[in-house]
Amino acid sequence: MPEHPVRTLSDLLPRLERLMDRFESILSAFTGYTGQRDSASGDVYAESVAFRWRKQGERGYLEPIVHPDLADLDDLFGLDREIGILDRNTRQFVRGMPANNVLIWGERGTGKSSVVKGLLARFAGEGLRMIEVRRQDLVDLPEIVELLWDRPERFVLFCDDLSFLEDESDYLELKALLEGSLSARPDNVLVYATSNRRHLMPEKLADNTLRFSPDDDEIHPQETVEEKVSLSDRFGLSIGFYRITQDTYFRIVRHLAGQRGLDMDPGVLRRESLRWLQRASGRSGRVARQFVDDLEGRVKLGELS
Repeated sequence: MPEHPVRTLSDLLPRLERLMDRFESILSAFTGYTGQRDSASGDVYAESVAFRWRKQGERGYLEPIVHPDLADLDDLFGLDREIGILDRNTRQFVRGMPANNVLIWGERGTGKSSVVKGLLARFAGEGLRMIEVRRQDLVDLPEIVELLWDRPERFVLFCDDLSFLEDESDYLELKALLEGSLSARPDNVLVYATSNRRHLMPEKLADNTLRFSPDDDEIHPQETVEEKVSLSDRFGLSIGFYRITQDTYFRIVRHLAGQRGLDMDPGVLRRESLRWLQRASGRSGRVARQFVDDLEGRVKLGELS
């Protein structure tokens, strides 16, 4: 009689899952199996340009994104300087030249994510591929990078809307990948991250004053401050995106309205876009697109001409 008998199916399932994980680990060592289920029929990196890292139990794999949301950089107004810097860095990267990891920070809706996706659209033909990695999956960065060694393509690991709480440690793997790990990083991998925060971690007023507080038992507060900014310092490029001017907002509105075939009186278009702006969170390309979405619907309903 076994010491711990299996009484129900629910007892058996966790054991089966652990057995499958062990089997895949053994199979990986002998055959190079990586869990990329969609790559069996061909070269997945040739068939797709965008991927996301997925988890199934304790194992992860790269899932091709069938319909990637790619932006056209020519549609992004007021970002000429920022796009120029990122275009040059990415061009260096895809052509095998030294290039930097990038942190793009700034207010919400200012086009940070759109620019990164636009870079993929522009350079996919030169071998650029992009892998979306969520914050909770940063612990898998060593595993992801291992899959990309010796590939001819150039990979950008895209971490969107990145930030960390003070007591979180998920950022440590990212910090090690950027710089400081004993393991080497392949030269065909870069990290492009976007964030609403410049330093990715919350900062306190006391961090700047460094005055002793009776409620704080930190002996060396300066070391805590250095730890908070050390992650963002490991990105070679740090680019700020700022709120657009009202003229730029109107340029985007006119451009989007023209793309949708909305032939409206310029005065009416300006008046309606200002009304929308009064209810919005601020001027941005996102707000302009949301206005034109609403405008197109109203025109098609016959509520506005």
